[in-house]
Amino acid sequence: AVRLRVREALGAREPADAVRVQGWVRSVRSQKDVLFLHINDGSSLEHLQVVADPSLENRDLTFGSAVEVQGKLVKSPHRMQNMELQAETIRVVGPCDIWSFPLKMKERHPLEYVRQFPHLRCRNNTLGSLLRIRSEATAAIHSFFQDNGYVHIHTPIITSNDCEGAGELFQIGASNEVRESAGKTHFFNVPAFLTVSGQLHLEVMAGAFTHVFTFGPTFRAENSQSRRHLAEFYMVEAELSFTESLQDIMQVMEDLFKTVTSTVLSKCPHDVELFHKYVAPAQKTFFFYYSSCRISYSEAVEILKQASQTFTFKPEWGCDLQTEHEKYLVKHCGEVPVFVINYPYDLKPFYMRDNEDGPQHTVAAVDLLVPGIGELCGGSLREERLPFLESRLQRLGLADAYQWYLDLRKFGSVPHGGFGMGFERYLQYILGVDNIKDVIPFPRFSHSCLL
Repeated sequence: AVRLRVREALGAREPADAVRVQGWVRSVRSQKDVLFLHINDGSSLEHLQVVADPSLENRDLTFGSAVEVQGKLVKSPHRMQNMELQAETIRVVGPCDIWSFPLKMKERHPLEYVRQFPHLRCRNNTLGSLLRIRSEATAAIHSFFQDNGYVHIHTPIITSNDCEGAGELFQIGASNEVRESAGKTHFFNVPAFLTVSGQLHLEVMAGAFTHVFTFGPTFRAENSQSRRHLAEFYMVEAELSFTESLQDIMQVMEDLFKTVTSTVLSKCPHDVELFHKYVAPAQKTFFFYYSSCRISYSEAVEILKQASQTFTFKPEWGCDLQTEHEKYLVKHCGEVPVFVINYPYDLKPFYMRDNEDGPQHTVAAVDLLVPGIGELCGGSLREERLPFLESRLQRLGLADAYQWYLDLRKFGSVPHGGFGMGFERYLQYILGVDNIKDVIPFPRFSHSCLL
């Protein structure tokens, strides 16, 4: 018998005689003269209907059990499905104790409920769709960059620098070290941390390959259990050499977003539809295709100051934009993506390019804010001029630690810039998922590291 995935069986053009399908039972309906099963193997949202003689029934043939069915693939009389499987044999590969199994047949479990079972929630329809979309979106991001001539770089997970200057770092050491760390040497001879961003390593590579990107896990020790923060999350980062305008960076952000989103919509239409129908019915997914809005940080602060609502954090020039501010700006611009550019010099990390403007001194930075989420991408032109960078690092007392970074400016420096996009926030946005913990297979956040 030919082995078929459920997706292949459903999409088959012709009936077929000897086929074998393996998967998990999603529903069992037993009637006097016929037995119906729905089986799913994760290859599609849709289940394959199996029609069998009641004599094939078996007490282990229950919801959640793993089965192998052999039989004939025939055209289905139901208009809801193309093909169904007429079973000749049904073998239960692994029974499932339905009384203690936390997922129930025919029930629409809320995302909060299945979150308690990280080892089983992937068998739920919603999570299954999400993880298929996540897989396609990952592939689409790689394709976008490969097609546009970028070199993919594996930036290190263990680093000795704090790129964001945010200080929310996980420090690491060998497990025997952690116990005896009273003044002993480090495994690496220097303090080591989990990476918060691959940007500085990408800048090294951009000095040889012009266009580079990385896509991997990043870590923040933020003691936050908000619905938009994780301790471990994925970030797509790109760096472009010979780039002199923020406009170029914004264009890549926008192109990446549009290309990946249209690929996902065309490759997983049913999976995406499940979210837009049941999880976030109000979500309008064709955001960027129409318009986006562009304002400077200074304009943003003025808009916030004139807002009729009262903010928890009072908007002042020189203060960081809080989530409440970001959401207001998006609403003010008509619920479209908003690029905010040219942030205060003192607010941003040392590597951002000085705009040499006054009296309000700014750097060439850009954040992309989107409806329902707030900040999705952040980027900037980097400071390629040695004297500017040197004096800034000296003032911050970082000149020794970043000598290698200054070297990049001494040996064939070019104007360059780049950005990072939080992958989980991207998924939250296109699918309308409220909590970031539901768009990653195994969420890690403060006070929770299950499995």
